[in-house]
Amino acid sequence: MSEQIEISDELQEKEPSSIKLVLALAIAGLLSGFVLVGSYIYTLPIIQENKATMLKEAIFKVLESCDTYKTLVVNNDKLVFLDEDDEDNKSEKIYLGYNKDKQPIGFAIPGAEPGFQDIIGVIYGYNSVSSSIIGFEVLESKETPGLGDKIFKDAAFQENFVKLQVMPNIISVKNGTKMKENEVEAITGATISSKAVVRLLNKSISIWKDKIDVFINENNIELSNE
Repeated sequence: MSEQIEISDELQEKEPSSIKLVLALAIAGLLSGFVLVGSYIYTLPIIQENKATMLKEAIFKVLESCDTYKTLVVNNDKLVFLDEDDEDNKSEKIYLGYNKDKQPIGFAIPGAEPGFQDIIGVIYGYNSVSSSIIGFEVLESKETPGLGDKIFKDAAFQENFVKLQVMPNIISVKNGTKMKENEVEAITGATISSKAVVRLLNKSISIWKDKIDVFINENNIELSNE
């Protein structure tokens, strides 16, 4: 009996106390937190630089003959050119593209909208003279592989945005039934993602169209109707 008691006492001595367990977990959590914060601080500039590069490349894609561009921001509810010394401006930005002859050709406009899985981020080219979308590029999407991801992989879906009329508004229709220039043929099996893109474009146009029209008139800009 005494031997069993001695063994039991010995095991209890070897068992870590709850305070030691809590302390060990706290230290492990603290170290993990430092690692996560350190990784975030290290990778954030890289992520931001990659996004900036992707955005720049997309501007030239959605404005086909774009050679250079200028950044515009909203100030007092009006579009103005972004000051070169104010690159850290956090306001929403759009971009006025110019061809090699320095003639304005259209606006590149970023936008985002919830899709089936997550936020869909895009940028599109807009010509205010013809009231049409002239290019489209997905910047960010986590839509279902093989279905929703066709919004940026399906060439036929991309063709909807070559010269898409935005007035009176853009309409989503079933694949193969497009009859009008303001209609977008949805992707079979991915109608939610397709409709999210259409919804995004309609919302974005409603925000930017009037501001762009005022900006063009006040700055005497002659936009190409290519």
